[in-house]
Amino acid sequence: MQDTTPLEGRRRRLLFRASHRGTRENDILIGNFVATRLAAFSADEIGVLEVIMELPDTWLADWLTGRTPIPPEHDTPMLRAMREARGQGPQA
Repeated sequence: MQDTTPLEGRRRRLLFRASHRGTRENDILIGNFVATRLAAFSADEIGVLEVIMELPDTWLADWLTGRTPIPPEHDTPMLRAMREARGQGPQA
């Protein structure tokens, strides 16, 4: 018998996915962001992160490091917060 709520289960899965992306760079960038904020995220914010976790690693690495701008169709407050937490600041 599992003693966690569905939201807690989603948080655990999200933390694992965020820190096991497949590339060390994204494991650090995304995993650290999620690990330090996960407990405070609402169910809606967790849903946004779950969608972000479906995006290709190469895109995320480029966007989060500032190598390329986040395209308008993916430019969400969550991705901007992830990039800014990395120290990249707002996009020009």
